[in-house]
Amino acid sequence: MERLEAFEAMLADLTRQAAYEKEQMEKLKAAGKEKSATYRQYLGNRLIYSQMMEWYRRYGLVE
Repeated sequence: MERLEAFEAMLADLTRQAAYEKEQMEKLKAAGKEKSATYRQYLGNRLIYSQMMEWYRRYGLVE
């Protein structure tokens, strides 16, 4: 049961972090800072998050 709880906690953190970074990216974009290092880091993170979620969907861990 501990592994399931750990997975659920990790998934919640991942979802929360992805939402936070998306919000920050929107603010940076509105300020015309799409070429900043921070924006690009968030963009790279979003690619990683989306790939992780795809793997979870593939294995039926999330819908």
